[in-house]
Amino acid sequence: MAAGAGRRIDKWLWYVRLARTRTAAQKLAISGSVRVNSEKNTSASRTIRIGDVLTVGLGSGVRVLRVVGLGERRGPASEARLLYEDLTLPEPPRDRSEARRIGPRPTKRDRRKLDSLLSVAPVDDDFPPTAD
Repeated sequence: MAAGAGRRIDKWLWYVRLARTRTAAQKLAISGSVRVNSEKNTSASRTIRIGDVLTVGLGSGVRVLRVVGLGERRGPASEARLLYEDLTLPEPPRDRSEARRIGPRPTKRDRRKLDSLLSVAPVDDDFPPTAD
C-alpha cells in the first residue's frame, strides 16, 4: 500500500481479530463503541491510517490500540498482533483474600436448596394485605 493509504475500519478490525466475522466487524464499527482519535465512529467504511489510535469497547473491557500496520489479509493471530500496538493500561491486581472459599464447592443439589431458601414468594397485587 502507498504511504498515505488507508484501510476500511471494519476490515482492519476483522484483520486484527477483534471480530470473528466481517459482518461482526461492521456491526462493531457502527455500534458507537469504536472511537478513532477520540472521535466516535459511526461508519464501517471510515478509513484509518497508520498512527491512528482506536479505542474499542468490548464486552471484556476497553482496549486502546495504535495502528502500526494495515495488513493485506486476515492471517493467524501472530500476524494480527503485528498490526497494532496495545496501549491499554494493565488492570491492577485484584485482592484475592476476600474471595477465599470456605469449604468445598457447592453441588447442584446444594445450589437448588440455596435458591429455594433465597427465593421470595410471588406478590399478589390483586388483594390488599389483610389485617389479622
